[in-house]
Amino acid sequence: MCTHGDTKATEREKRNDMSFSRKKSFTFGAYGGVDKFTCGDEMRPDPAEDNLLDTVASPASDSKPFLSSSSNLRDTELFEIIEKLQGSRIDEQRCEFPLPLKSQVLTLGRELPLILPSKLGGYWIDPPLERLVDVSPTSSHYGLDPECYDIMERDGEAKVYRDFFCSRYHHSFTAVDASLGPLVLSVCLEEEENRLRVILRMKESSLHGIFSSSLFPNIPSAVELAKMLCDRVTVSKFEVVSYLKAPELITAFDEHRVSPNFKFGILYQKDGQLTEEDILSNNDESEEFKEFLSLLGETIQLQGFTRFRGGLDVCHGQTGSEAVFTSFHGREIMFHVATKLPFTDGDPQQLQRKRHIGNDIVALVYQEGQTPFLSEVIKSHFLHCFLVVRRIHRAEESDGADYQVCVSAREDVPPFGPVIPDPPLFTRSLLRGFLLTKLINAEISCYKAERFSRLELRTRSSLLESLQAELSTRSKCMVGDPSLSSLACSEGLRGMSEGSGGFIENFKRAIRVRSHSFDTLGVPRKSGVTVSQRPRAEKDGESDKSPGPQPAPTDSYGPAELKDQTSPQEET
Repeated sequence: MCTHGDTKATEREKRNDMSFSRKKSFTFGAYGGVDKFTCGDEMRPDPAEDNLLDTVASPASDSKPFLSSSSNLRDTELFEIIEKLQGSRIDEQRCEFPLPLKSQVLTLGRELPLILPSKLGGYWIDPPLERLVDVSPTSSHYGLDPECYDIMERDGEAKVYRDFFCSRYHHSFTAVDASLGPLVLSVCLEEEENRLRVILRMKESSLHGIFSSSLFPNIPSAVELAKMLCDRVTVSKFEVVSYLKAPELITAFDEHRVSPNFKFGILYQKDGQLTEEDILSNNDESEEFKEFLSLLGETIQLQGFTRFRGGLDVCHGQTGSEAVFTSFHGREIMFHVATKLPFTDGDPQQLQRKRHIGNDIVALVYQEGQTPFLSEVIKSHFLHCFLVVRRIHRAEESDGADYQVCVSAREDVPPFGPVIPDPPLFTRSLLRGFLLTKLINAEISCYKAERFSRLELRTRSSLLESLQAELSTRSKCMVGDPSLSSLACSEGLRGMSEGSGGFIENFKRAIRVRSHSFDTLGVPRKSGVTVSQRPRAEKDGESDKSPGPQPAPTDSYGPAELKDQTSPQEET
């Protein structure tokens, strides 16, 4: 015959068994990780259910146990609330391997792939995993000839206006189409070639065309030329641009996507490290890792550094004292090396490091050991591509090592070169040229991903609208348009020069925040915004010239008021 006490004990055992299967790891605030994996009496009971069972099972005359249970219930609920408040931020960023996979990764003795596919998908891997099973050398030469490495251009026709129009007599026109929005047209007569060169700038893109003059008995009108390039043009007339500095404004717009500067993150992954916290918490650098950094570029002192700084502080030491920098085919590259960025005791998220690396679009991961990398481990809105490098020691080679390379990118990032050879191995002499070319092409290709292309379209639309408005207003003032009074004209131009909406001022604001980042990708923007920014590859232009401490990135893709509306742990 069962007593009330036996019934209560049985119920508690059932609940403990269920809790044993559900309990998972958590992190308590910023004071380190606590893995709770307990059972039996050590397990915290369900407060509501336990309260009900205690009430039913306890005799009516025995009130002390019930009071004790109520007190324990309040304590339990209090600590649960504290756990959730302090543990949720880091838990939201944690992306661990499933337990069976983690166990398998740590126990297998054979060589493992550099990157494992995400359980949720969304990334492609190159080379595919089947090509990474056997990387034993098959010849004495690996990699491709560096002469065949082609660096992609962000916008191949961005400098057409500078190269073919600015040095020749030409005309520009503006209009606002009912369906296409603002239009800026430039026409140049190349008499020596007997042809017309035309550029039509629209929100979606710019169209460039060359027409033989023999096609026209008379030089066609601006409307006719625009419709020859785009049959969706519906305007009946264009306004002539008579502002003397118009070429300067138009050139700035056409080349707003062109930048010779790039910045990339470098993560150092030791053997057995599977989480973002572990990887970002590395401080010491092995000789092998230092050798790899020296292969990429020169370790420079940030204090007083005058070249491209990639958003790092060169005056007050707020972003560390050293960084890795290099020049490559006319491009300047700054590397955000995780181990050289400031380390914060008691912060497992290491936001001082993640706010730089998480705001990059491409990151390089250097592995020591056999632990694979998972793309979703580093949680970021902006990181779209990872290049993972692992050193393969080979005693028979004179230099004693080859480097194995693998790439992973989000599924909407188009493939990019150079092609990874088979086997995917490189000697030290060939690795640098391949990696730098691959990193640059990776970033340019990432801009074609859905999130970045959407932001880029918004940026272009805002800048074009500002350009058309300023060219139109300044031209009217130039010719003394009676529709604008002299007072209104002077006030309007003064307002533009003071930054209330002029194209140059908007463009400068776009440049100033290059070293920061985009605003939230797909998150609604705050009201009152007049212009947005172009993608991060063109950041760090004029901002690199201004001394002083750098504020923390605000996930803004435009002016300072475009702030991220995500939680602090996603300051990426």
